Order: sequence, then C-alpha cells, then structure tokens
Amino acid sequence: MKKAETPQQKFERMTTTPIPKLITRLAVPTIISMMVTSIYNMADTFFVGQIGTSATGAVGVSFALMAIIQAIGFALGQGSGNYISRLLGQQRYEYAEKVAATGFFTALGVGSLLLVGGELFLEPLVRLLGATETILPYAKAYVGWILIGAPIMMASFVLNNLLRFQGSSFYAMVGIATGGILNIALDPLFIYTFGFGTAGAAMATIISQAISFSILLRQTLLPQHIHVSIKNITPKWAVYKEILRGGLPSFYRQGLASISGICLNFAAHPYGDAAIAAMSIINRFFHFINSALLGFGQGFQPVCGFNYGAKRFDRVLEGFWFCVRVGVIILVCLSVGTFILSPVIVPMFRNDPKVIEIGVTAMRIQSIVVPLNAWTILCNMLCQTIGKGTMASILAVCRQGVYYIPAILLLPNLFGLTGIQIAQPVSDILVFLTAIVIGLRVLKELKQNQAEVTVSAAGEAVK
Repeated sequence: MKKAETPQQKFERMTTTPIPKLITRLAVPTIISMMVTSIYNMADTFFVGQIGTSATGAVGVSFALMAIIQAIGFALGQGSGNYISRLLGQQRYEYAEKVAATGFFTALGVGSLLLVGGELFLEPLVRLLGATETILPYAKAYVGWILIGAPIMMASFVLNNLLRFQGSSFYAMVGIATGGILNIALDPLFIYTFGFGTAGAAMATIISQAISFSILLRQTLLPQHIHVSIKNITPKWAVYKEILRGGLPSFYRQGLASISGICLNFAAHPYGDAAIAAMSIINRFFHFINSALLGFGQGFQPVCGFNYGAKRFDRVLEGFWFCVRVGVIILVCLSVGTFILSPVIVPMFRNDPKVIEIGVTAMRIQSIVVPLNAWTILCNMLCQTIGKGTMASILAVCRQGVYYIPAILLLPNLFGLTGIQIAQPVSDILVFLTAIVIGLRVLKELKQNQAEVTVSAAGEAVK
C-alpha cells in the first residue's frame, strides 16, 4: 500500500515539481470530474426530453434553482479551498482544518434552510423561476425533489473543493465521477422503468449526489488530508471574511446565472415552450464545453494557491500562461466541432423541428466566441485564488449580470428571437475585453512581487 504523503512532502511537491507536469497531473482528474458532472446534467435533459418539449422546458426552468444551490456551495467551497491552499503554502495546518470545518458545516446549514423554505413555497418558487402553465406541473415534480438534495449538494461542493485545493484532485474525482456515472444509469430506470417521469430524473440526481457526498466525506478522513470535524467549527468573522473573499466571485457568478436563467426563460415565453427547451439544451451543452477548461483551470488553482502562499510568484505566472495556451487550443477544437455538428447535437436532446431550428442557430453563434472564455475564466480563477476577490467578483458579475441581463432584456425587443440567441455571445465578448484590462493589471503586480523577492534573495545571499 502506498504510504500517505506528509504535509511537508505535499508542500515540496506543489512548490518544486515542474509546472506543466504538476498542473497536468492535477488537471486530468478535475477535467474528468467536471465533464462527468456536465454529462449527467445533460443526461437529465436528454432523458426527460424523450417525454416532451414541456418536460424539457421544466429541466431548463430548474437550471436557475440548481444555479442557486451551486452558487452557495461553490462560494463556501471555493472560498474555503482558496484560503486553505494559501494556509498550506504557509504551512499553517491546524488553522486550515478550522477553515475546512467552518465551510463544510455552514453549507449543510444553509442547504437545510433552502430545503425547508423551498418546499413550503414550491409553486410560487417554480413560477418565479419562469415556468409557463404547461411547464408548471413538470417543473414542480422536478424541483420538489431537487430541494430535498440541496443540503448534501452544497456540502459536496465544499468537500470537492477542499480536496482539490489540497492537491488531491484524484480523490475528489473518485467521489464526483462515481456519483455522475450512477446518475446516468439511474435516470432511465426512474424515468421510464418506474414511471416517475421528470420527478424520476430528480430522484436519480439526489441519490447519486448522496453517494458522491459519502465518498467525498470518507476521502477527507484519510491521513494525508485536512480533516473535517465538528469540533473545529470556528464561526468567527476572521474566518468567514477570508472564505467570502475567495468565495464571493463564485457566488456572484452562479447566483447571477440563476437570475439570468430566469430572465432568459421569461424572454423566451413569447416564442413558446420550444424556445425555452432549445435554450435549455444550449445552456447545458456549453456548460459541458466550458467544463473542460474549468477542469484544467482547477488543476492550476491549488498550484497557484500553494505557490502564492510560499511567495513563488514566478511559478504562479508560469502556471497561468501555460493554462491559457492549453485552454485556447482546447476551446478552439471544441468550438469548430460544435459549429459543424450542431445539426446532429441538438436533435439528440429533443427531436422537435422548432427546437432544432432555434437550437442549431443559437449553438453556432455561441460556438464562435467560446475560445475567448479561455482568457476570461483563467483570469477569474487567478484573481480568486490569490485573494483578489474584488477583481474576480467584477469579472463574475460582468458575464452573467452587468452584460448578460441587459442583453437578454434589450436584444429580444430589437431583434426578436435572434436577440435571445445572441445575448450570451455578446456578453462573452464584452467580458473578454474587461478581463484583458483586469488580467494584465494582476499579472503586472505579480511580476513586481517576483522582482522584490529576487532582490531580497540577492541581498540575503550577499550577507
């Protein structure tokens, strides 16, 4: 049996292993995790799509609720994980355990509150999410079950990030991938065999999430990992301030994704359930496309956090540029493939002529701007990991809020259905331009920090 890695050995691995080798090794499991997660999200859309267009629209409506759950889970998980990676770089292990426990148990508590409140006001909630009268019964069935899984979903996001930011992405992958594969297997069983319809898709999701949660929790108990223990809960402002600094960008990004999803659903109302269903398919599919880059960037984040904490700014810069180059290559390849194969991809989810017509056009337009996300996403991850929460938050708010929400409210009035189809690409172009300004500023600061470290080291050598 392989001997568990000590904290000092992990520190040395994260701060001395060649950057391309280290990031690639950490990124492969996270890419697999992200893509499996996206696949099982698309699986719900695929299998429910066989029921009907309104059922497909119900999954699209629920996407806004899932975004809320992810917003809170990612905020606490990314915030805790970012802070922990810097603490481990500073070799402050006991305090890192307090941060981990605080983030985890806070997620469980907030998820429980959402469960109770959501179930008490289920129909008003589903209407608020943008359900039409024909979509309403399907959406209530789906959302009612998803709410039951909210606490463990949020806590799972935290556990996943805690493992990743310790440089243990393989262990995180095992938990996430197992749940994802199980979800794909259970979907047809619960939807068709047991006859639960859209509710069956949600049941499959929460069962698989519970299994994933159990595996992730077990992984944190291994000796080489930061342990999550209730005795280490430290609900102090000093802890929450750092968690929020690293986590608020994720909250803004995912929370605004929920609001923008609701705006999209209402904007698509005049064009019927087919438009809502088509845009639901597009959103899920491009989430899958971006998941490859997100997974690769998540391989960079622990490397970034450890080395930033250890004042190895040269390695932070090297890792960032390595990821940007690889990210552009990945997204260009996926973009070209998506543009060409869009008439094949959309009918796989819903073979409705109107859905296909709307979806293919939207997919092709959006695929053109997808490569720009390489710079935008990696700049966001860099800022978030090194504690530049304000800059990361600006980028997060711009994509789904400052740029997208006005676009989805204004453009349909000017261009009709085409306005709905181009809203996200227009937003992506604008946030890319913003990311150039912010990214170059942060990179300049990192270069200055490295220059100061070099001068200081030279002075110590002279002494």
